[in-house]
Amino acid sequence: MFSLLFLTVLYFLPSIIGRDKRDATGIFLVNLFLGWTLIGWVVAFLWACASDRPIYAQCAPAGVVRFCSHCGAPAVSLVQYCGSCGARV
Repeated sequence: MFSLLFLTVLYFLPSIIGRDKRDATGIFLVNLFLGWTLIGWVVAFLWACASDRPIYAQCAPAGVVRFCSHCGAPAVSLVQYCGSCGARV
């Protein structure tokens, strides 16, 4: 019984390692459907160990600042809702 549990954990090791990543669903699906092949398991494992791609923030051009009509907090001109209070800018 212990060996079956150990083999199950070993099989889903890439999914366990990559559970906090943005692509956790993709890692799990590759691990589930292609993990029985050694290549599929290695691909899922490398994908789980790789770092996430950085999230780039959008920046407004310099000098273009709008203010929220509800709370008066500065907001980037590209957004429609205030980040502080949630009201429409």
